[in-house]
Amino acid sequence: MDKWRIKKGDFVQVIAGRDKGARGEIQRVLREERRVVVTGVNYCIRHRKPSATDPGGIVKFEKSIHASNVMLIDSGDDKPTRVGMKVVDGKKVRVSKRTGSLFV
Repeated sequence: MDKWRIKKGDFVQVIAGRDKGARGEIQRVLREERRVVVTGVNYCIRHRKPSATDPGGIVKFEKSIHASNVMLIDSGDDKPTRVGMKVVDGKKVRVSKRTGSLFV
């Protein structure tokens, strides 16, 4: 499997597709499909029939987008950045290519 530079809980910006420019937090990472689910991005609407346990109606939820279509937001200057790896105190950490700041 390839190296993953983004994780659940990271704040990202969409760089391609219908929701280009939108920002949100990663809710889930689907490594097998190389996709991520981002809060507030790629909404889908379904009309559900009521059942004994579910009242039904219109349900709105986020679908996954490809991981290559998102970039991590650099906390230093609040812009999207590429991510590199660096060894600090014997641990591998993620580093912003734009400013050199660490992602914690």
